[in-house]
Amino acid sequence: MMTAPPTSVPVAVVQSRPGADVGANFEDIRQAAVAAQSDGAQLVVFPEYSHYFTPKLEPSWLQAAEPLDGPFVTRMAHLAAELRVFLVAGVIEAVDGGARFSNTLVALDPSGALVATYRKLHLYDAFGARESDFAAHGPIEPPQTFEVGGIRVAMQTCYDLRFPEVTRRLVDAGAELVLVPSEWVPGPLKVEHWRTLLAARAIENTVYIAAADQATPNGVGTSMVIDPAGVVMATLGDDPGILVAAVDHARIAEVRHQNPALQLRRFTVVPREQQRPVTAVESRDVEGATAVS
Repeated sequence: MMTAPPTSVPVAVVQSRPGADVGANFEDIRQAAVAAQSDGAQLVVFPEYSHYFTPKLEPSWLQAAEPLDGPFVTRMAHLAAELRVFLVAGVIEAVDGGARFSNTLVALDPSGALVATYRKLHLYDAFGARESDFAAHGPIEPPQTFEVGGIRVAMQTCYDLRFPEVTRRLVDAGAELVLVPSEWVPGPLKVEHWRTLLAARAIENTVYIAAADQATPNGVGTSMVIDPAGVVMATLGDDPGILVAAVDHARIAEVRHQNPALQLRRFTVVPREQQRPVTAVESRDVEGATAVS
């Protein structure tokens, strides 16, 4: 049984290997959640697409999609209430009348209430993949956060990790722990990218990162929890497994005192469609010379 200081929150990251059997996927979630709760976890994080997964996107994904008040999320809500823990997982949400799905994260609190959602902003149209053939982009809206034991928590998904402004917006909304459920597609240098980007998001924002990837061969595995200074607190290998690490509010304060990067920053994050063109006068540097683009 893991013990943690009174100011800390034990967080479990589950590395699983979901498939096309939705019932079996939920049973895997149940077993992992029970094990994590018995180890003291107050928050249990599962990967992207924990609801349904096949090696390639295909029409069956649209058939598996459900509304957020559908059977899968309802069963997760009952499980969260039964175990008295927060549960976070990636689901396939039916949108656009079933013509597309939303790659959605849901967060259920210990009463079973849906306290936050996150719909993937940047779809994986890269490295030869085309997620947007079936999925809809998430809307740009104010980040949703929730609190676990005094820690403010936010969520983002997989490919969003390659866009640092996504995490920064979450931190601007008060996040101290960012959850990253993922299905990080394997390939050359993908593990190196995964590790580097996770550490960068933690360091530049002085926040905890808890990243739950799918086990190989679906993803690259290597799920982990990283502290606000970029220290890897715990990590997994290739296979399904569970890790538990304590997220400590005092550690966040300590790192931010040493490295007040959030206070010293001079830029904010603005959605691309809200940006206006920079005039020639505004592009001049402090010495009056015209900046060359």
